[in-house]
Amino acid sequence: MNNSYDRDKVVDCMFDPVTSSIIAELEDGEKNSQYLAEKSSISENEVRERLSYLIGHNFILEKQIGEQLIFSADVDKLSLVVEDGENFDAAIEGLEKMDSFLN
Repeated sequence: MNNSYDRDKVVDCMFDPVTSSIIAELEDGEKNSQYLAEKSSISENEVRERLSYLIGHNFILEKQIGEQLIFSADVDKLSLVVEDGENFDAAIEGLEKMDSFLN
């Protein structure tokens, strides 16, 4: 796996409550930015902003069709980050952060 990205930053992105809900939407397949913005109650620009690090490292793929931005997730690549032995503790810590945020 390419180590040119900051694994902690990827995990933080994945477990941010808003960003994780966007990623969850992408697990079923590609979605346009308008749909993701409506589902997350944020602007389309914020959707792009929140995904920018993941896009920059090809965890989230982006394409433009006409005026619309379309996003999809590389679910296998995202899973490998979480499953990676040295990141497992960071993933658990991320889940604990999300749990404390939700409670």
